[in-house]
Amino acid sequence: MPVIDVHGHTIPRRGFLNRNGETAATPAELVQIMDRLGIDKMVVLPLTSPEALHFVQSNEEALEACAQHPSRFIPFCSVDPRIENNSPTHDFTRILEYYRSLGCKGVGEVVANLPWDDPRVQQLFAGSEAVGLPLTFHCTNREFNNYGLIDEPGLGGLERALRRFPKLQFLGHSPGFWTEVGPVDPAAGSYPKGPVLPGGRVPQLLRDYPNLWGDLSAGSGYNAVSRDLEWGYAFLEEFQDRLLFGLDICAPSQEASRGRMVTFMRHAVETGKISRTAYDKIMGGNAVRLLRLEA
Repeated sequence: MPVIDVHGHTIPRRGFLNRNGETAATPAELVQIMDRLGIDKMVVLPLTSPEALHFVQSNEEALEACAQHPSRFIPFCSVDPRIENNSPTHDFTRILEYYRSLGCKGVGEVVANLPWDDPRVQQLFAGSEAVGLPLTFHCTNREFNNYGLIDEPGLGGLERALRRFPKLQFLGHSPGFWTEVGPVDPAAGSYPKGPVLPGGRVPQLLRDYPNLWGDLSAGSGYNAVSRDLEWGYAFLEEFQDRLLFGLDICAPSQEASRGRMVTFMRHAVETGKISRTAYDKIMGGNAVRLLRLEA
């Protein structure tokens, strides 16, 4: 079973740099990182909304990057809910069908800083469900100086979407999602430490809605399963059929910090903390099944 990272970003050539003098990895740089970390394939998520990074990326640019290493990259398409006249009744099926015809296996990363219940967002969900593409989202709890779909404490907006679009597979990601593995303490910030107490919304939503998946990428996914190791191992076992390995490397300098998830998962299986079956599913098998890939 190949190791598949479901959350990557790349840019086909150098462009405008952020204040740290960095930008997303080029395809060649990203493949080198993948080789060092033992990753066979990676989903490339375009960033077409302006909120997230210091550049806006077209789907065509992301597809160009994927074409440079077609055996290593799996393209998604990203469609901003405000595209084409910012309409609350816009039908997204035509554009999503177009990108699906080019080989895109999903939608995302959705990072628009709009409320979950915004009709433009709901229309994007409806189109994704109609076309049969899973959707990766980033969520947050506030507008401005941030990015991602705006939800309330307890992820009520997400739950309403899960209920309204039962055939749409939602891939949950970001601190706004993963802090909810236990009861949220606002004072603990986006990366809470210590024991995970009962009553978290993410485990309950995973139990209640079969169309919700967990994207374990970035510091938020890693923190969710590593802050309380025994809880994290049990979580990986219980939801082994709907958890997906990922790193979310947004710049080459993040290789070490984001690569901790690789070490964590390998140590967990090698020491018997999780089963080999769970490991194989999370590290690639679930992505093969969800995205209808050839193993």
